[in-house]
Amino acid sequence: MNPVKDSVHDYIRLDPVAAELVDTPTFQRLRHIKQLSTVRLVYPSANHTRFEHSLGVYHLASNALDHLAVDSDTARHTRAAALLHDIGHGPYGHQTEDLIRRRTGTDHDEVGWLLTDSDRAVCQVLESHDLDPERVTALIAGEGRLGPLVAGELDVDRMDYLVRDAHHTGVPYGTVDHGRLVRELRLEGGRLTLAAGNVPTAESLLLARSLMNAVVYRHHVSRIAGAMLDRACEQYLDATETTVSEFRRMADHDLLVALQETELGCRIESRDLYKRAIWAGLDRVPSEILDVTYGDARDAEREIADAAGVDPAAVIVDVPSRPGLKELGTNVVVDGIVRRLEDTSELAASIRAAERTRWRLGVYCPGRLTEQVSDAAREVLGLRPTA
Repeated sequence: MNPVKDSVHDYIRLDPVAAELVDTPTFQRLRHIKQLSTVRLVYPSANHTRFEHSLGVYHLASNALDHLAVDSDTARHTRAAALLHDIGHGPYGHQTEDLIRRRTGTDHDEVGWLLTDSDRAVCQVLESHDLDPERVTALIAGEGRLGPLVAGELDVDRMDYLVRDAHHTGVPYGTVDHGRLVRELRLEGGRLTLAAGNVPTAESLLLARSLMNAVVYRHHVSRIAGAMLDRACEQYLDATETTVSEFRRMADHDLLVALQETELGCRIESRDLYKRAIWAGLDRVPSEILDVTYGDARDAEREIADAAGVDPAAVIVDVPSRPGLKELGTNVVVDGIVRRLEDTSELAASIRAAERTRWRLGVYCPGRLTEQVSDAAREVLGLRPTA
């Protein structure tokens, strides 16, 4: 076992498979993908990477497997999947995920193309230890009995990133008792479940996620920068011969340099960001707006720009997904019965309501244009007046 010193978990011990996987170029690339992408424009110390996060996820998965009744072969495949779960991320992580999905139809956790075709180094390590790359791929996608441990409502991914992100941003809201969480996991009827007496444990994870959403993950500055990044990447791919396959293998710094060919890229690099012309809650937004497509949002941008008399590139419409928390579906044992957390916790209902209250539609533009863009956007989007 090779120990690695970690800022969150102290020492992480790698088994021989993990040690070899960490040395592959595919895993080393994660040193150059920041965990919090544009959030670091808000919290300057949030410069940790998906490399160290992946080591943390491996560590927590290993601890959980020590308490789950699974055979050694299943445990070995699951540990490998936990370590490799983020290798499919493009530059800037989740901030480019929508663009990659639009152009390829795949998400970052659909890594079959990477494990079985493009990177023989990863496959060779797995196969040399009698591990099946396709089985590892399925676990990364959350499939099978133990897939939810890697990617599910109660996965070790969020247990690590909540604590790690809170640590590096300096906020006190991501506190999670991951030690208890991994010890109390059980397989009940083939479902990953928290043992009896752990409703408060599950609620703490839910609360931490909700607070981190409000203060860190959905901070308006990060959302503005993320929306600008999306549009800059679209412009870059449309204007160059770079393929989406090449794009998704870039590191953060590669992309930032490439985007200097675009005005939005230059603005992101110098943190000269657009401002909020509209920041509207659910009570002001017509229901049909909530499910608009990317194309619909771009059409709205052009319509707003035309009504405001500004360049279409100066307007960005940002419609986030409907409010919700995956953690609400966590399985917990209550009175001997496996139940969903949202069906047994009064706190869960309050947190769901808070998520709805915090939801915001954004329209962004250069600061000097906010007044005219705001007037046009209210009319085009049919927004209700502020109460």
